[in-house]
Amino acid sequence: MSAKEYRGLSTNEIEDRLKEYGLNELQSKKKVSPIKIFLSQFNDLIIWILMVATVISGFMGDKADAITILIIIVMNGILGFVQEYKTEKSLEQLKKLSSPTAKVIRDGKIEVINSIYLVPGDLVILESGDRIPADSILVEGNNLMMDESLLTGESVGVHKNPEDSDNNIYMGTIVLTGRGKAKVYGTGMNTEMGRIAHMLHSIEDEPSPLKERLNSLGKVLVVLCLTICAVVTFLGIYRGENVYDMFLSGVSLAVAAIPEGLSAIVTVALALGVSRMLKRNALVRKLPAVETLGCTSVICSDKTGTLTENRMTVTALLHNGKIHDIDEDKSFDNDILKKIFVYCNDCNYNYSSNSMEKALMGDPTETALIKGFFK
Repeated sequence: MSAKEYRGLSTNEIEDRLKEYGLNELQSKKKVSPIKIFLSQFNDLIIWILMVATVISGFMGDKADAITILIIIVMNGILGFVQEYKTEKSLEQLKKLSSPTAKVIRDGKIEVINSIYLVPGDLVILESGDRIPADSILVEGNNLMMDESLLTGESVGVHKNPEDSDNNIYMGTIVLTGRGKAKVYGTGMNTEMGRIAHMLHSIEDEPSPLKERLNSLGKVLVVLCLTICAVVTFLGIYRGENVYDMFLSGVSLAVAAIPEGLSAIVTVALALGVSRMLKRNALVRKLPAVETLGCTSVICSDKTGTLTENRMTVTALLHNGKIHDIDEDKSFDNDILKKIFVYCNDCNYNYSSNSMEKALMGDPTETALIKGFFK
């Protein structure tokens, strides 16, 4: 980098690049209103058949059947709505991973700015505990180690050097140790985190095997009901019966052939499956996923950052060949623990924070030792 580049961007350059590249933030998918989510629960062939059956039952004066079928339809919609509404929160969780502030050099001065105003070309100062605000190229580094578990799932820190070919650092990753400077090259949706967000946007719901089978059953029911209605009506007319009376008889038989409780039984069965999985600490956001998971024996997934949060805890000490529980055994000399846990430690402490969990910054193992000492 030239001496001019080390002075950072000028005010005019920043304004021009903000206009060209936009804000450094992940675009949110257009939110679907709760009303639309609720109404979408009724976009199902079986439900449509039940709605028609409700109208016909009410028209024919069978109010008990009409009310029963209506209750089944509404309860089915409510159960599906509750599950699907939770999925709309996924991108909001992703956005929380971005850094709220960034320390940059602009016009030769160090400034702390809101990270959404970062632009390509900005020179960012990195310190232990910082979360990277945008995809950047490392231009200076002193013993810099990054936690990239968010992107790779690997809990082991990654050393970064400006001279290496892999000197990129990515939005959302964390500086475990060391310090350095990096030049921003990607912001917002043009980052690796942005590509993840884009993939989440582009995911299309596919019908589960159960959904496909129910739709096929619905088509069969439609054909069956129309056939029954037509056959009964024509046979009655052929025998000289009243046309209107025979039509009502045909419709009644067709409605009776519809399994009104099928949709409710399926929904309740899936909801019970969700409840059983919750007891095993598994959250299912969509009811049809339970049926698909019923055919699953093994799930392969990254652990760190997916099933765990990369937060470690000291639970026991191995001393003189014996294991001591840190919560129960209080016989250790505090001075010895200080030397082991505190003095020989590289993590930083943010004194402006109110809680130790948020104040400790650095390698997860190092922060776990500090918390272990105070236990």
